Amino acid sequence: MYRKLLLASALLMLAPAAFAAGNCSVDLEGNDQMRFNLSSITVPSSCQQFTINLKHVGTMAKTVMGHNVIVAKTSDMRGIETDGIRAGLAADYVKAGDTRVVVHSRVIGGGETASVTFPVAKITSGGPYSFFCSFPGHAALMKGTITVQ
Repeated sequence: MYRKLLLASALLMLAPAAFAAGNCSVDLEGNDQMRFNLSSITVPSSCQQFTINLKHVGTMAKTVMGHNVIVAKTSDMRGIETDGIRAGLAADYVKAGDTRVVVHSRVIGGGETASVTFPVAKITSGGPYSFFCSFPGHAALMKGTITVQ
């Protein structure tokens, strides 16, 4: 009886942590029309790490209609995009060592997926923050806000 009670107590204590961990990710889709399915992402303040799961739901190759996801301060988007274009596809349209970038995924084509995880503490101050695709020309349409609440 004591063992069952101890086990039940332990499971109840772990339940909130498991529930919170389940909310620490988001599924983001990009398509062949240069659109993300989300225009905002809310990160629960209870998360220490957050994951963005990117899926390209289109059919076009990454050389033609590739998508990535970058998280950065909104004020840094344009500079990151400009430097990323110079860096090229081989660098996933992100300048090597760019400290303005909180996190970025690789560029993916139709049917592919990529995931990135970052510490939530990196976006709790100094914002506002955005997510966007840095493939040339895509950030004009493929962008949104990311906030911690």
